Amino acid sequence: MAPTGSVIDWLLASDPAIRWQVMRDLLDAPEAEWQAERARVETEGWGARLLSHQDQDGQWAGGAFMPAGYTQENWRDLGQAWTATCFSLQQLYDFGLDPSSARARRTVDLIAKNSRWDHDGQPFWDGEVEECINARTVMVGVYFGVEVSPIVERLLGERQPDGGWNCERCNGSHRSSFHTTINVLEGLLEYEKAKGATAKTHAARAAGEAYLLERGLFRRLGTGAPADERYLKFLNPNRWRYDVLRGLAYFRAASLATGAVPDPRLREAIGHLRSRQSDDGTWPLDWTLKGPVWFEMEVPGQPSRWITLGALRVLRWWDENAGR
Repeated sequence: MAPTGSVIDWLLASDPAIRWQVMRDLLDAPEAEWQAERARVETEGWGARLLSHQDQDGQWAGGAFMPAGYTQENWRDLGQAWTATCFSLQQLYDFGLDPSSARARRTVDLIAKNSRWDHDGQPFWDGEVEECINARTVMVGVYFGVEVSPIVERLLGERQPDGGWNCERCNGSHRSSFHTTINVLEGLLEYEKAKGATAKTHAARAAGEAYLLERGLFRRLGTGAPADERYLKFLNPNRWRYDVLRGLAYFRAASLATGAVPDPRLREAIGHLRSRQSDDGTWPLDWTLKGPVWFEMEVPGQPSRWITLGALRVLRWWDENAGR
């Protein structure tokens, strides 16, 4: 953080992708003002930089999930690549690229025509077989105005007996995963916000939420120990990974969409989030995922605008609503 000025000033002295969300979620700026800032995502900063890497056929890096020509040896040596189409679209969703813009509409159409999943050549907007991938395809598809109901129906039929989802189901897993469950919950919530809830989507979200809440958002159900110490660390971009802040951000979004009162079982996770705030009012970026990216936005171990924005809006929501 800069040595002078408030945390809000520090957040505003950033990229349009950060600024418009600060204006909307922390400052309650008039919609015309934050929408004007949001429009700059397409032409300035991180959003424009990511769009500059787009292929002529609408994809990124020549592939849906993996860059063209990226081998298993590359994955072993360099890590999973985060430059292909599905991860680039997820990043544009996070940045807030206006889905009604001409650039967004053209991108959606070109991907429909040209992008095929690595799994078995399925058209991109039809999804494939893995729950995490399909959930994120639902999320970005709904955001960009694509009909993704068939993928939603598939996800609804893939819920585990304990209430959540696991992308290792096809390999025989019968237990849910924090990672897959949060991906599916986010996708279903976006779908409900756009299309309206059905009895099936409502029941599925309720079951997935219960899976996380029964575990305090990070504990094993049987022992109470943290299911993974990294759930208590913060990363950005999350890609497919779960952490406590991502879980809290989902429950905030669901509460704002449905009017639900914050569940008291979130209290321990909220306490952990508060405990990680630095003396200067910011939160750190604890780690990032290994693998090629188009560009780095922040440095692990340093104050993070993305994490700080997410933490402040979660805490604002909690403090304003938990007592109701």
